[in-house]
Amino acid sequence: MVDKSLWQLKIEQDPSHSQWYIQRFETMRANGQDLWGEARMIDAMVQRGSRILDAGAGAGRIGDYLQRAGHTVTGVDIDPALVEASQALNPDVTWLQGDLALLPEVLDVSAQFDAIVCAGNVVGFLAPSTRTRVLANFASVLAEGGRAVVGFGAGRGYSFDDFFADAEHAGLQVQGKFSTWELHPFAEDSTFLVAVLAKA
Repeated sequence: MVDKSLWQLKIEQDPSHSQWYIQRFETMRANGQDLWGEARMIDAMVQRGSRILDAGAGAGRIGDYLQRAGHTVTGVDIDPALVEASQALNPDVTWLQGDLALLPEVLDVSAQFDAIVCAGNVVGFLAPSTRTRVLANFASVLAEGGRAVVGFGAGRGYSFDDFFADAEHAGLQVQGKFSTWELHPFAEDSTFLVAVLAKA
């Protein structure tokens, strides 16, 4: 057993939150907003036909883009409503419901990925007690030469320094730090982090 994520606790308090989240991105899509910057970055980092894990896949926007770009994508999210929305968006992707803290139980035991994308402030919603465990799970399913990319904002109860320390304890090393998904430099006063990680 692992502690419930902050997302799970939020859904328990407000069962309509998942549908609000899904509708929020549908509205943004309808208004012509760019929802795929993270996916374009990942696509540029890997060879065509790569195996990609969308960790905390939400309603599927990133996994959908990457599958259509020619990759083999597996998306994992803890919220069944979001998994259902993802399946409706692109049934060709393997969408799985599960906790990232229990990732080895969710995935096929032989699963190995060329890239992992963890966007949308997913790590900020993890139970604090599971943060290092989730990062260690990422390390365990990275293929040789694979990289994990994690993006999240400041002010969500998870400091960037703590994240870097957790990543090190999880057997990951930081290959790059940026302040946006467009790869602007990271500075001490940055309010957003995009970290590129590899096995140490």
